[in-house]
Amino acid sequence: MSYGWRGVVGMVSPTYRVGGLERFIRMLPEGIGVIPLYGGAIRSGTEAELRRALEVAEEKVALLAELNADVITVDGAPPVMLAGYRGSMEVVERLQTKYGKPVSTAPISQIEAFQDLGVKRLAGITYFPNELNRKFAQYFVEAGYEVAAMEGYPTAFTDAGKIPAGEIYAFAKKVFREAGGADCVYMMGGGWDPQPIVAMLEGDLGVPVVAALPAKMRAVLKRLKVQHTYQGYGRLLELS
Repeated sequence: MSYGWRGVVGMVSPTYRVGGLERFIRMLPEGIGVIPLYGGAIRSGTEAELRRALEVAEEKVALLAELNADVITVDGAPPVMLAGYRGSMEVVERLQTKYGKPVSTAPISQIEAFQDLGVKRLAGITYFPNELNRKFAQYFVEAGYEVAAMEGYPTAFTDAGKIPAGEIYAFAKKVFREAGGADCVYMMGGGWDPQPIVAMLEGDLGVPVVAALPAKMRAVLKRLKVQHTYQGYGRLLELS
């Protein structure tokens, strides 16, 4: 049997971080292939790099369309968010029209997750400085959500992957409680790995957690029209 017989995902990553691609492939149902491309525009996480990354991503989308990927996902929420909600939606619409392929971005997959989970108010955590977090929060406000918090864990951008899951858990719980609660905990970014504590945090706080990888997986499977549910990855991937 050939590879990718249930569909092929074209994936654009803005960084050269290890971990994200590996975790994504391990979670994919049988029969789905992946063509990964790296933009590599983001090295230190500055705002200038983030803004440049969206331009680089379009070049990769064009190549993935030429390679006949069935669906294209653009990783990295910050570059898209800095374009503003309306601006980012216009970018996706233009790419889909130009290349004739379904295109999703990290923020679009996360907003779809909020919709599926009935979220109206979110408490967010990131590994970015708070001057950027205010801009990320504004993106969701423009999209129609109440942002109770959007706080950055104190770390260097290049060290996000070294943050222990237990520290992510403690930080998320602290931000959630100080914000007075919310309909979900939102974890921005694919540079860290919160997956080991997602289900635990959901049980302890009584609300769903929306993280980059599960949101991306749900968006991809929806566009491929592949039905698959998961256990242990949080409420979002347990939805039918």
